[in-house]
Amino acid sequence: MFTGLVEETGRVVSLEQGGMARLVVTSGLAGEDARVGDSISVNGVCLTVNEADGRTLIFYAMPETLRRTALGSLSEGNLVNLERAMAASSRFGGHIVQGHVDGVGEVREIRPEDEAEIWMFTAPVEVLRYTVEKGSICVDGISLTVASMDEESFAVSILPQTREKTNLREREIGRRVNLEADVIGKYVERLLQPRISKFAEPERRVEDAV
Repeated sequence: MFTGLVEETGRVVSLEQGGMARLVVTSGLAGEDARVGDSISVNGVCLTVNEADGRTLIFYAMPETLRRTALGSLSEGNLVNLERAMAASSRFGGHIVQGHVDGVGEVREIRPEDEAEIWMFTAPVEVLRYTVEKGSICVDGISLTVASMDEESFAVSILPQTREKTNLREREIGRRVNLEADVIGKYVERLLQPRISKFAEPERRVEDAV
């Protein structure tokens, strides 16, 4: 589990696709104590460390992962957000992030607002159905608060610190991003589904039951 508080950014050294994709990323803090088998969030995607030497991290991504995320769009030199899995003793500063991407969106608009910036992202319906104003959403592994939304997109306010400490400093309009909705909404929907289905069923007439 992650918090959506990016610890550092790394650079893509290489991405070799074909069957299992091999992703090599430079690292600093995340690679210092990384061991084979550890989970690390790479642009919001939970990946397992396959090799680590303190300076680089090597991951393998399944075809399903590439289909479901924007990892396949990465190229050499791209900046990626990195976060190690949350330790039980850590402070919980963001929100619950699983690293399981629900959909891929795009940067739709960037506009200044005083010292901050308003960023708008397009999003598929499977993400927007769990999105609410003032709720949490994860964009490329960054825990953000939804400022507004419509039927096709949502907007967030980005502080200068967030922009400079994450890959947003190199993002531009049209770039694809990984999106993960707040898991609490998904569990609530699942738990309420039997009740919703029950009340949605048409009442049976007495003669139908005979």
